[in-house]
Amino acid sequence: MEVSDLPFVNASLNALSGSLLLAGYVCIRRGHKTAHARLMIAAFFVSTIFLGCYLTYHYLAGHKSYEGEGLSRTIYFLILISHIILAALVVPMVLRTVYLAWKQRWEVHRWWGRLTFPVWMYVSVTGVIVYNMLY
Repeated sequence: MEVSDLPFVNASLNALSGSLLLAGYVCIRRGHKTAHARLMIAAFFVSTIFLGCYLTYHYLAGHKSYEGEGLSRTIYFLILISHIILAALVVPMVLRTVYLAWKQRWEVHRWWGRLTFPVWMYVSVTGVIVYNMLY
């Protein structure tokens, strides 16, 4: 694998994480707690692998500039800025939500989960969108 392959790997990991999150959400809504827990743990690990790959890519390759112009450039930067801000915020939110589940503090875990899920999904989906707009 080359460093140039990492953006595709990162987008794929984002897509997989988002899919696991959605499946975990569906499971908990249907009362399947064990499946929900397994899917959310998988999403956590996939996101952790993503973070490692993302940091490795940017350490080794730097960044890629968006080449579009006009309205598409504005849309790209709006998505990118919101993605970056929420990506930074979601890390402690996910860690808190996972910790509360581990400690079986279900009431507070549910509260944090309802807050964390849409942010985490947004970051996963917009990560794929940013990749598609860049490449």
